[in-house]
Amino acid sequence: MAELRERFWERYSLDELTQQEWEALCDGCGQCCLRKLEDEDTGDLAVLGLSCRLLDTHSCRCSDYDNRLAKVPDCTQLTPELAHQFKWLPHSCAYRRLAEGRKLAGWHHLICGDPERVHRKGISVRSFAIPETEVDEADLEDHIIAVIPVEG
Repeated sequence: MAELRERFWERYSLDELTQQEWEALCDGCGQCCLRKLEDEDTGDLAVLGLSCRLLDTHSCRCSDYDNRLAKVPDCTQLTPELAHQFKWLPHSCAYRRLAEGRKLAGWHHLICGDPERVHRKGISVRSFAIPETEVDEADLEDHIIAVIPVEG
């Protein structure tokens, strides 16, 4: 695996990052892997406390990352080109923060050196996410934890 350039997140734009640097930005919170429902009338997104079936809710990492797009048809691949468009990403997300010109949070593993801090700070879904496979499809609305208005 290629080496990461020193403090690459501060020195390069998202589209200048190597694939390894891009992947290293992930803070491991798992919030992007929570199920979402779109309101057909407004376009607003309801975020559920249910995780994608591939998310390991302890590590908050995809259990089959390389094959996720084939196994989960509505999985969205985040890319540097699309980072600005994903307004549903949490404000804490490293990809969103950098796309908006903000710095990484102090708890981010690239800053503090501790990949468990995201969990101890309560930012990850580890403490509450339920795998979607444990909930009947008819009961999805019972698991809404937030609604994200879509900005025109």
